[in-house]
Amino acid sequence: QVKLVESGGGLVQPGGSLRLSCAASGIIFRLYAMAWYRQTPGNERVLVADITKDGVTDYAGAVKGRFTISRDNAENTVYLQMNNLEPEDTAVYYCAVLRFGDTKRPFDYWGQGTPVTVSS
Repeated sequence: QVKLVESGGGLVQPGGSLRLSCAASGIIFRLYAMAWYRQTPGNERVLVADITKDGVTDYAGAVKGRFTISRDNAENTVYLQMNNLEPEDTAVYYCAVLRFGDTKRPFDYWGQGTPVTVSS
């Protein structure tokens, strides 16, 4: 019954920007940390950014300074603002609900993802 719906991806040139959205349902959204992962063909999903229920954020080194994760608990939505995009950012982006605790582990709830292609 948990549903995650990602949107906002697309084709963008290097240096461009994109904002991804993830609408969550089936959970008490405000109680959970949320995260963004990305996946390229043949590889596992990699954690990109996460945000606690209180709004504390963390980022993978590859995106730090360029990406910003945020959340709107009133809309049950988590966002990923991506600036100064690089070809290496090309991937399918997924949001996830993180388990309670200090270890960042996602529940096995996945949407369809939203593809991001950074190319000239």
